[in-house]
Amino acid sequence: MLLILNNYYKFILYFSLLDSKVFTMNNTWFLIVNPIAGNGNFNKHWSEIQQELKLNNIIYKYTKTEYSNHESTLVRQAINKGYRKIISVGGDGTLHHVVNGIMFQDVVNSKEITVAVIPLGTGNDWIKTYNIPKNKKRAVNLIKNENTIFQDIGCLELANTTSYFNNVAGIGYDGYVVSKLNTLKRFGSIAYLLSGIAGLLLYKKTTFNIAINNKFIKTKCLMTLFGICKYSGGGMQLTDFKDSNNGLFDITIAKNLSFWDLLFSIRKLYNGEILKHRKVETHLANSLLITPQNNKYLPYIQADGELIGRGRVRVSIIESALKIVIP
Repeated sequence: MLLILNNYYKFILYFSLLDSKVFTMNNTWFLIVNPIAGNGNFNKHWSEIQQELKLNNIIYKYTKTEYSNHESTLVRQAINKGYRKIISVGGDGTLHHVVNGIMFQDVVNSKEITVAVIPLGTGNDWIKTYNIPKNKKRAVNLIKNENTIFQDIGCLELANTTSYFNNVAGIGYDGYVVSKLNTLKRFGSIAYLLSGIAGLLLYKKTTFNIAINNKFIKTKCLMTLFGICKYSGGGMQLTDFKDSNNGLFDITIAKNLSFWDLLFSIRKLYNGEILKHRKVETHLANSLLITPQNNKYLPYIQADGELIGRGRVRVSIIESALKIVIP
């Protein structure tokens, strides 16, 4: 009898400890921290962030990235350990890799993961759609309040790779600009403009075959963009943004725009007026297929400001794929 009671109490203790662990994991935020984000002064930024987290009584664990795309591995490891709340501490690139880690893992449905951002990056384009503040104190306060919505996520399928994106992706000129951007990032947000001007002088337009909404478009094209959110390229508004949770991409086909077309329209790139240009057309669709006609010069493909690859790309959308923290 004593043996049975003893085993019973051990059984109760085990499950009590298990429930306690699950409760703790479900209420602990896991931070993926990029120490090279924010153009220097990381130690100062990180000290302020930790102070704000503690002042707001936010329970957290963290790890720092050590190499490019490390975020994807780290977030999958965190999910495997039971964490369901992730904070991306960095810029658009950090968030991009965090999202890819979440979408590639198969432990839980991505909808069960909550993602928040403490911005430290150069462009910080994704946060602009939701008016998430760059101020650390206010950003942490949002996390404490934990007001969430679901957002769609895009999927890019290339010949040899698959990638996901949470903001804006594209093929052509914008991909070429991203390929040159790393050498200019030391100039801060103006790096996007400098890269863009250099690209206008050097990028060779490509003829695209675009399949969209049961329609086939063949055109010499500067770039084709497909967005979920509103801003890209350091604050430019290059898609006709509708909603980040409507199951549709905001697609922009910028046709044979010349150097002078864009040079005299720089202001319009930032206020969205460029979409009214006679050489620009917009569409809404949940998928599209883009095939470059020239196999000798395959255009670059970028997603969230990260270079993905080159050539033919199939694009599809995953509705309400991720829970995000917003104001």
